[in-house]
Amino acid sequence: MTEKRTPEDVSISPRDIKFSHEGAKNPHWLDNDPVGTAIMNTLSLTFPDGERMFMDSVRNYRGELSGKLLQDVKDFIHQEAIHSREHHLMNQLIDREKYPVEEIEGFVRERVAFARSGGPMRMLIGTICLEHFTAMMADMMVEHQDVFQNTDPEIEAMWRWHAMEETEHKAVAYDVFLEVSKDWSGFKRYMRRCISMLIISKTFTNNIATYASMLLEAEGWDKKDAKKAINKYLWKTPNLFGRGWKVWLSWFKPGFHPWDHDNRALMTEWKAEFDAVAAE
Repeated sequence: MTEKRTPEDVSISPRDIKFSHEGAKNPHWLDNDPVGTAIMNTLSLTFPDGERMFMDSVRNYRGELSGKLLQDVKDFIHQEAIHSREHHLMNQLIDREKYPVEEIEGFVRERVAFARSGGPMRMLIGTICLEHFTAMMADMMVEHQDVFQNTDPEIEAMWRWHAMEETEHKAVAYDVFLEVSKDWSGFKRYMRRCISMLIISKTFTNNIATYASMLLEAEGWDKKDAKKAINKYLWKTPNLFGRGWKVWLSWFKPGFHPWDHDNRALMTEWKAEFDAVAAE
């Protein structure tokens, strides 16, 4: 059976757009909501170091790639480098005297160091799992744009741009994984990616909830109340993680490929918007 790969007509376009991050100085920049802001700030704090690992995870295998996949990897690296830059700039504007930003960044660096310590394949498998999560969250953002009501337009645009590009390149690392593990048995490949997804799903969601709760506690929230509010946002309303359960579950289907969920149509308007901005 021929393995699925990214459709030939899916192209990746690094858009070097610079956003104003001044809105991030507002402690509740996401619709004046302390809970939603804490979660989005937490996600942003994971991106610079996390995306550098994503870049390195595919860069490690460039010598084994050719043709369109090699070009996709180059474009993926370029996109992720720009994402890392923009979120780094935003993160610098979070009040570091009030919030435990440096402590959270330290925890993120520890997690990334652990992934790197396992060698190139652990890094790559971690990347394909986490890229599946970012693609799921991108879907949520486009389907539920009301999350960004009363948000600084530049900050809102940055998150939409990031979501659109995450959708665009969502299968690049996965295609690299398929290519470099082509000599594995189908069973070995399936078990490695499924076990890794179960482990990463638990650790990633727990870590985001823990770090976001720390940001609320810095505002004077009771620890129990902070955790309850964060989990409600993540799993009930607006259900940032839970809404994508069908896409998450599809990972465990034999023969899975990220483009089984072809959501390009969702991103058509945003793609045209940011293509135009990048061309200015």
